Amino acid sequence: MAGEFSRTSRIGDQLQKELASIIQFEVKDPRLDIITVNEVRVAKDLGYADIYYTVLGKDDNPEALAENQAALDSARGFLRRRLSQEVKLRVMPHLRFHYDNSVLNGARMSALIDEAVRADNKNSDSE
Repeated sequence: MAGEFSRTSRIGDQLQKELASIIQFEVKDPRLDIITVNEVRVAKDLGYADIYYTVLGKDDNPEALAENQAALDSARGFLRRRLSQEVKLRVMPHLRFHYDNSVLNGARMSALIDEAVRADNKNSDSE
């Protein structure tokens, strides 16, 4: 049970909460839409943190996703500095932002399953 929650996962959870708040309330980039921080994975040596995010309502627009990625990349230094003020760590990891398309893929799979179930029900009703 002691190994269930490693130090890096606890740090990742803390960074996720703080990043969500800082991005929402303090980043003033007009290119940035409503961002949801899904997960933060921190390396064991705290050298970097991979931040996985989604963009509300813009998942099907590649231009908007590219603008949001550029806005997050340009705010990387500011976010790292603000995180170091909020989270007390000896070393603050470098931030790497990645768009998380698992939510979009999940919705697409759910729609395909619903369509298959409807087709199956239609075929069983006609027989």
